[in-house]
Amino acid sequence: MANPSSFNRFSSRSLFQRIQRQIAKIEAISPTEVEDSLLLRILTQALVLVGIVATDVAAETEMSSWAIPLSIAGATWSWYSRRRPNVAVKFAIAILMLLALGAFFAGLWRQLNDTRLVLAELLVQLQVLHSFDLPRRKDLGYSMVIGLILLGVASTLSQTMGFGLLLLVFLAIAVPVLLLDYRSRLGLVASGLRLPLKQSGLSVKQLIGFLLAVLALGLGLFAIMPRLPGYQLQTFPVSAPIQRDFNDSTEIINPGYVRTGDASRGSGTGRSSRQGQEGGPGVMDEEFYYGFNQRINQNLRGQMKPKVVMRVRSQAEGFWRVLAFDRYLGQGWEISRNQAAKTVERSSWSYQFFLPRSPSLAQKKEVVQTYTVVAELPNLIPALAQAKVLYFPTRQIAIDPEGNLRSPLELLEGLTYTVISDVAYRDRTQLQQTSSRYPVNIQKHYLEVPDAIRDKVRQKTEAMLARSPQPITAPYEKALFLAQELKQRYTIQPDLPFLKQNEDLVETFLFKYEGGYPDHFATTLAIMLRSIGIPARLAVGFRPGEFNPFTGLYVVRNTDAHAITEVYFPNFGWWAFDPIPGHELIPPSVEEDQTFTVLQRFWQWVAGWLPSPLTSLLNQVFGAIAGWLARLLGWFLGLLTKGWLGLLTALMTAIATGFLGWLSWQGWRYWRYHYWLSRLPAMEQLYQQMLNQLAHRGYRKQPSQTPLEYGQQISQTQPPEQAVAIQGITHAYVHWRYGGTSPDLALIRRLLKTLTPSWRQRLRRKPASNHPVRSLG
Repeated sequence: MANPSSFNRFSSRSLFQRIQRQIAKIEAISPTEVEDSLLLRILTQALVLVGIVATDVAAETEMSSWAIPLSIAGATWSWYSRRRPNVAVKFAIAILMLLALGAFFAGLWRQLNDTRLVLAELLVQLQVLHSFDLPRRKDLGYSMVIGLILLGVASTLSQTMGFGLLLLVFLAIAVPVLLLDYRSRLGLVASGLRLPLKQSGLSVKQLIGFLLAVLALGLGLFAIMPRLPGYQLQTFPVSAPIQRDFNDSTEIINPGYVRTGDASRGSGTGRSSRQGQEGGPGVMDEEFYYGFNQRINQNLRGQMKPKVVMRVRSQAEGFWRVLAFDRYLGQGWEISRNQAAKTVERSSWSYQFFLPRSPSLAQKKEVVQTYTVVAELPNLIPALAQAKVLYFPTRQIAIDPEGNLRSPLELLEGLTYTVISDVAYRDRTQLQQTSSRYPVNIQKHYLEVPDAIRDKVRQKTEAMLARSPQPITAPYEKALFLAQELKQRYTIQPDLPFLKQNEDLVETFLFKYEGGYPDHFATTLAIMLRSIGIPARLAVGFRPGEFNPFTGLYVVRNTDAHAITEVYFPNFGWWAFDPIPGHELIPPSVEEDQTFTVLQRFWQWVAGWLPSPLTSLLNQVFGAIAGWLARLLGWFLGLLTKGWLGLLTALMTAIATGFLGWLSWQGWRYWRYHYWLSRLPAMEQLYQQMLNQLAHRGYRKQPSQTPLEYGQQISQTQPPEQAVAIQGITHAYVHWRYGGTSPDLALIRRLLKTLTPSWRQRLRRKPASNHPVRSLG
């Protein structure tokens, strides 16, 4: 009886031998399409390395430390092994790629909130493995595509101008890479180890000229490109989950105030102390805005040192609101219902928090904002007003009756979250018609004025309103007028002395110093409105910041933080006014068209050099054009949200527009050609028409050829009758041009007619690809 173990050993040995024989057969077959251009390989590898570095810079990772050396080693090994089968290496690469794919799915499960960096890591790993097997030109093409994808991922992650420099480097390398790749397809690239540019068909002057042309065209298109709403999906950028819940949802942690255990600076952990929050003289922190706390003390003096604190990507600019205060204390404000803050939890499978909203009759627009924290901030969450959905990495957030959002921990550097707000349009006509009958809850909390100053402030407010040329009755118009009066009649005083213990901020502002610190303007407006029965409160937050048209982000600094006044109008909610001199009276919002922001800012720079009447006229013309384009664009994008019928209509509209655009382009080219001909002498017209017809057949005259050389060479490729016509027209042109002889134009036209095919001949004509196109150079 046969021994099973011997049978198994025999089968295993036989199978192993068969695999060895198959590998030997495969290794006997030499690879095809081997790419021998060393310069193309080096530039392609440089292109990929730039993509890896760009991803590292944008995402602040360290993949380059291992990816770049391994990629260079793999590319070097591939060059020297390009003519070998390398079957064993390919098997190893395939296994490692499967492992990388497994790691990708594992990382994807951990980072469902933002998969861009996980995808970039997979591409980098695949490229490193792929660099060990690059014998063919199409393999280099895969590397080019990977480098381009990595650059695209980096562009979505980048928030600084550092990416722009890497983009220029990538473009400078991509131009010769594409040229070398095309020449390689034609078999024109020099091979071997020699790398002079002349042998590679590259001209430095031509490459630089082409690069500058591409940059000019790209920047021109970027300037006129509309800023479309950037978010159409319902999954938004947010940091990885943070496992931290509230110990106390009423707590506000501001690093700018002294904390327990660290009195030297406002850093550390633990519950914030009351030091520095109470009334009385004090000095502002140089880094952190003093107003982000449960109580704001406006008897502090000093200035902050500018520092970038966050970057915001938003569909519309606005006031990034942080806090609102309802109770006036004489020298500051506090949140009187702070203990009523409620904790909101999200589901375990989603990052969405659905926030409560007050009903409003105002027309709204959904605005998506993504915030990336650059420097430490309090545990308060900035957002545009009327936030309805928050994507935040913690499991809990808190919200108080003033609509202030809080996190369980401070907003640390690198934290990213997204807010969706229903921002209302400011319709002045509607707001003018609101009533003065306020809900009981609004009257209870937002009409309180200290008894000691109530009558005095009311009389001052009524006297200020009496300055209006026409009587003002609507609360909205009163708020506008008073804010404008404060801007014009009171000044910012950087050297304002401290308030004494019994002094009221609003009283000294109006009657003693006639001005104060910037935030004092917002406090004064709120109390003046309250004194005449209009509900108001103080809100603090950040101005939009500096918009960077190249990154599409608003760069917000700590010095952008300030206070505004929010006024309540029945059925329409709270609306902001900014009485600070030098600021816009109405904070920017969705009414400001952001579609062509880059072009608008360029125009503003140009308009500064033009006379005012011309600027006004051009503003009206450009405004009408921009408004029409924005409405047309909005109509087209609206079709995409109306189901299959809307999508089909949008597709048909796009096709029809493209076809009409092509017809217009062809018509313009036809008109331009004939207009150019009409300005030439008659003989020159006939000769140029002959050259044009022959060029359409594939026989283009080279600049280095004389008319006689071209006519003699082209005649050898044409039928006898047409060859005679070409020679006749050419000689007549040369005698007219250089000999001053008057040509027989009627004869020349008849000869040209023999070269012009009839419509029947055009139908019977073979495709242009079948015509022998000979080199005439």
